[in-house]
Amino acid sequence: MSIELLARLRPLGYATLLIGILQAGLFDSAASQSRRSNRGRSSESNSSLPAQRTPLPKSEINLTSLPYRIVYESLQDSGGDTNWEIMLVNADGSRRVNLTNTPNIDEHYPHASPDGTKVLFVAIEGEGRRDRKRIIYYMNLDGTGKTKVAENAYQPTWSGDGRSIAYLKGEYDRFSSSMTSNEGLAVYDVGSGTTRDHPEDGLRMLYNLTWSPDGDWFIATSRGGRRGNVLFEAADAGIRSLSISGCRPDLSPDGSQIAWGRTDHELRIGTFTPSSRENVVDQKPVVAVGRSEKVYHVDWSPDGRYLAFSYGSSRGGQAVGQKASGWNISILEIATGKWVQITTDGSHNKEPDWVAAR
Repeated sequence: MSIELLARLRPLGYATLLIGILQAGLFDSAASQSRRSNRGRSSESNSSLPAQRTPLPKSEINLTSLPYRIVYESLQDSGGDTNWEIMLVNADGSRRVNLTNTPNIDEHYPHASPDGTKVLFVAIEGEGRRDRKRIIYYMNLDGTGKTKVAENAYQPTWSGDGRSIAYLKGEYDRFSSSMTSNEGLAVYDVGSGTTRDHPEDGLRMLYNLTWSPDGDWFIATSRGGRRGNVLFEAADAGIRSLSISGCRPDLSPDGSQIAWGRTDHELRIGTFTPSSRENVVDQKPVVAVGRSEKVYHVDWSPDGRYLAFSYGSSRGGQAVGQKASGWNISILEIATGKWVQITTDGSHNKEPDWVAAR
């Protein structure tokens, strides 16, 4: 609005002045922003939920022909006690193997390397709050060759070429049981064993860190600063919000699709457009369960045709290392919309990650 117009409106009083401003379109920007926000909410709410609410018989999907396996964390019996171990299983649930077998150490959060030869994980070692440590390791797929990456570190993820590992650094020197007690991100070079810090200093209280296959982007869920789901470049500072609600996003092997938990009871997929203002479009619900169950920890298969996820009672804890009795690993065939359970022991089975080789 021009100065001359303001001068003409001033004698009419502030109410008339406000009307004049509205008519002049000075609030167009805010209105446009509101409309964009409403469109985003509308695109999420108008999609109808899948009809299937519970797992189908395993025979409904031909999983025996898949050349993949899955690693996951599980609470196992060990010497009269229980502890968390890393398990490996074929995509159809057969040939289950305990990769860690460490009665005095809890292992969590497994992630297979892109070529399927190694597994990255977090171990909790030591007794008591003062002596306990959270340590990131990687090992060969048969459980041998355990190599330390970092201490006091969280939520590791592989680069698309398998040459680097990114992780979140502990916020305090002392041990914390919280999975979001982190501040800053570091990148470990597998070949040289050297580490460098990410240039963004506003990264804190993140979880479910994921590195895009092309190496250009990180995505995560944040509980601090910019809350919600966030997106930031792998080589530069700056943080943006992902245009989704929910948590724990994961990217498809080609980086074009994203999957996440919209609520405790619903999983969605969408198209990932990181350079656009609306960076997740074409959102679609693919799994829905009743209020007495939860679905979490979604992960894309190496061919992008399937999703693995955790499924169980709503009384279970979805956070890393939280007990979730009765939870099992499930697989969705995206093309048909059918999903089945591949584990049935209910041993707090969570955090599935596909292995690209059998």
